[in-house]
Amino acid sequence: MADRCLKIATCQFGVSDSVKRNANRICDYLHKAKKARADIVHFSECALSGYVGTDFPNFAGYDWDLLKAETERIMALTAKLKLWIVLGSTHRLTGPNKPHNSLYLINAEGRIVDRYDKRFCTPGDLRRLTPGNRFVNFTIKGVKCSLLICFDLRFPELYRRLYLEGVNCIFQSFYNARQKGPSIHTHIMRQTMQCRAATNYFWASCANSSGYYSPYPSCFIRPDGKILKQLRMNRPGMMVNSVDLKKIFYDPMIDFRCMVLAGALNNGPKTIADPRSENTMCL
Repeated sequence: MADRCLKIATCQFGVSDSVKRNANRICDYLHKAKKARADIVHFSECALSGYVGTDFPNFAGYDWDLLKAETERIMALTAKLKLWIVLGSTHRLTGPNKPHNSLYLINAEGRIVDRYDKRFCTPGDLRRLTPGNRFVNFTIKGVKCSLLICFDLRFPELYRRLYLEGVNCIFQSFYNARQKGPSIHTHIMRQTMQCRAATNYFWASCANSSGYYSPYPSCFIRPDGKILKQLRMNRPGMMVNSVDLKKIFYDPMIDFRCMVLAGALNNGPKTIADPRSENTMCL
């Protein structure tokens, strides 16, 4: 029987325009994750391919053959190490369609078992990328997980749907890096993910790139919204945390969440026959 406990290695490094260099960093972290006895390794948005519009301007002349070869090298290593991996990359479509910004889900046999395509793209993304249209849910060791990417966090409806689908843990990959300096992202991104976790009772692994300047580090969040651990800003690193479904956390919404999702906007009786309730201009 599944033990309902999942050990996650969340990694960050300075993603670059060099697929080969990115792949080498990813492979290094896979070896470290194996030594740490992780079950699954989580990387940032476009960790392998580099981020179009930031690391390189467009896909003109992009070496798709190299990207495929390095992806296959990483897949072979995951099979050797018996690790699952959530790998940020870019997925080429048939021309003239623009590629997807994607997370490949690779199992411990080294096979791609699914792919999540970023559903909500920023205006800059939309000039170069095609949004996706489906969730990717999967279960490891009794923990039901789902994949999301960066700008998706601005749309709470996604998380509500995943709650209804019984998801326990979100793997959310980000690329807020290579910026000119501090930005509003320092004050909104982790905090929004804490809100998404607490209002839907999710665990959340949040993997960001650490390319200088990155306004916030990767973090790991409990279902009560507390950041359990985070990496250092603008420094490569890896942390290992465990999702343990046997642990119970503070959840004041537990008695009302499904009612609200069904359409209720308060948690009292639908009607109350009291003139002092109906008269809103009296003392």
